[in-house]
Amino acid sequence: MSYIIDRRLNGKNKSLVNRQRFLDRYKAQVKEAVSEALNKRSITDIDNGENISLPPKNINEPMITNGTGGQRHRVFPGNKEFATGDEIDKPPQGGQSGGGAGKPSNQGEGEDDFSFYITKEEFLNYIFDDLELPNFVKKNLSHSKEYKKVRGGYLTEGTPNNLSIIRSMQNAHARRIGMSAGKRKKLKELTAALEACLAQEPENKQKIAQLKKDIKDVERRLKLVPFLDDMDLRYRNQVKISTPSSKAVMFCIMDVSGSMTQDIKDMAKRFYLLLYLFLERNYEETEIVFIRHHINASEVSEHDFFYSRETGGTIVSSALQLTRDIINERYASSEWNIYAAQASDGDNWVDDSPNCYQILKEDILPHVQYFSYVEITDKDHQALWRSYEKLLSEHPQLFSMAQIKSVGDIFQVFRELFMKDKAKVAE
Repeated sequence: MSYIIDRRLNGKNKSLVNRQRFLDRYKAQVKEAVSEALNKRSITDIDNGENISLPPKNINEPMITNGTGGQRHRVFPGNKEFATGDEIDKPPQGGQSGGGAGKPSNQGEGEDDFSFYITKEEFLNYIFDDLELPNFVKKNLSHSKEYKKVRGGYLTEGTPNNLSIIRSMQNAHARRIGMSAGKRKKLKELTAALEACLAQEPENKQKIAQLKKDIKDVERRLKLVPFLDDMDLRYRNQVKISTPSSKAVMFCIMDVSGSMTQDIKDMAKRFYLLLYLFLERNYEETEIVFIRHHINASEVSEHDFFYSRETGGTIVSSALQLTRDIINERYASSEWNIYAAQASDGDNWVDDSPNCYQILKEDILPHVQYFSYVEITDKDHQALWRSYEKLLSEHPQLFSMAQIKSVGDIFQVFRELFMKDKAKVAE
């Protein structure tokens, strides 16, 4: 058995292997430090690297030391004061007085926190570790209506638009070489013989005439070899195969009504930015639909979703109606894994909360894999939460709820909503 050890150095001239081994060993401590750092970040720098500090107690290695008590034999260099059997007084209690701001200690030495930098990739790995979209399944191939064309070699017959010029010219060139190789060799030999005859036997007119006749005959036969023949033509072949649909779409629904203060909106944006980074990093075939709502709901771009200042009254059902309409028009549940994440402070027009419950229950939940609702408020639950509680008891696999009271709750709530062990594979 042979082992290959990667000794390549990273940009800091530190061993990449040792670094990865260190991160794996203290994964829990680093993940905790990343969670704390995430809550202190702004929206614009949430996906950058981070300086991580670990207390010495968290990275201490086990070691063998002498226990307390008992007799010990130690050798001190330069001893002029003590002899064997002398008793040494204990050191005075308390630390030495000094000008520092910290408290005195009875130990003479200590150790600062261990600090190091993790890259953007490592930072995101720790954020999204053990997370996934719940109930994500590949749609049955027999029910898929999607097809794609793939290259299937070359054909000798086909339409002009599928003609492969390069492959056809390669075939023609190879054919000309094969058909004319003997003739060109013969022509070369006749040409050399004619030159020798002209130099050595110029008076032999009959032989010279015969050689010239043979040369013209070979050249004539070479010209008869076609430059391009029908047998050289090759056409690109494309075959159509059915592909299973495993695509996903995420609806991000954010309340931007007047009751949403700037602090609440910032927390909602942080939650959605985490969700956006999670989807972009972990899933290739994922579309994101951004919906903002106050009295009216509208589908907006990514930039407008995070930075638009539009506001107004509150009718949450307008956003759910728009979500329902978009699903019916563009995302068939037989082909798409459909998800939705709604964030609001829970404040809604009183008569509208029952409408939200009805739309979710009858028009949205039957078509989605998972719907999560996040209420961002440090007060008691609002009317919208109480209406949604019925859905939580009726559809525990499809619907979930959580409350964010402060910035420090965002990451924890996000992990609770998308933990892997929370997912249940749909039948």
